[in-house]
Amino acid sequence: MSTLAIRLDAHAVEVSFANDALHMVLADGREISAPLEWFPRLRDANDSQRHNWRLIGKGIGVHWPEIDEDIAVSTLMRNS
Repeated sequence: MSTLAIRLDAHAVEVSFANDALHMVLADGREISAPLEWFPRLRDANDSQRHNWRLIGKGIGVHWPEIDEDIAVSTLMRNS
């Protein structure tokens, strides 16, 4: 019997928004999301500001410079 070895990698590689939620795709293929209500700055931001993000710490988090918001992947995983 063989076992599939799965290598977990909780670093963000992509960020998107749908309805009232923030979505992140992780390097290992997992997808996590959280309601925008948890992040008032993102909730109140316009589409341009939301789409202006960059990965920080090689994907351990995401930064939105125009609204000065930082969200760590571990925060979403702990609260999801």
